[in-house]
Amino acid sequence: MKIAIPLDENQQDVCIVLARAPYFLFWEDGKETIAENPAAQAQGGAGIQAAQFLVDNAADVLITVRCGQNAAEVFQAAGMKIYKSLCQTAAENLAALQEGKLPELTQFHGGFHGIQ
Repeated sequence: MKIAIPLDENQQDVCIVLARAPYFLFWEDGKETIAENPAAQAQGGAGIQAAQFLVDNAADVLITVRCGQNAAEVFQAAGMKIYKSLCQTAAENLAALQEGKLPELTQFHGGFHGIQ
């Protein structure tokens, strides 16, 4: 299972914004990889671009604070599970997921459409 988490500039804390997060953490079988988010500076459509980036990187699970409807539709079409981040750091969220403590994210917002 490959897990994706949006990261802040410090590359440890979960970014509260999915589409424009500076980085994504990919965690698989105990191995962590951090990648720059190519959608972070997009003029428009950042949610869909970020979602496609995660799908293209074969993520099965996303842990995020919130998610826009358009991105959620991309994730759902790809069969990706979306969980609500409850902790500040990515490491804490990974542990909470493994312990079954993170709820599935089922409420999606309409998007911010260019607002950063």
